[in-house]
Amino acid sequence: MVLIGKKPPMNYVLAVLTLFQNGQDQVILKARGMAISKAVDVSQILKNRFLKDVEVKDIRIGTEQVDNQQTGGKSNVSSIEIVLQRGA
Repeated sequence: MVLIGKKPPMNYVLAVLTLFQNGQDQVILKARGMAISKAVDVSQILKNRFLKDVEVKDIRIGTEQVDNQQTGGKSNVSSIEIVLQRGA
């Protein structure tokens, strides 16, 4: 699993490439909030530029509750998991 955050997209592309090179046949990209678009970018960069045999097997969306440090309460944050599978 690769957690998408504030780093540039190519850092995550390299992480996924490393996992695939080490024998993984499936990698999950997980992102929350503003990083969701970056996760989509990473999956498309991998699929279109680096690994032509990678396909998006599944996409799961949801909402997670996180602690809001400003208000002290809970906030709902959107999340996505993109399952990438390398074909034969």
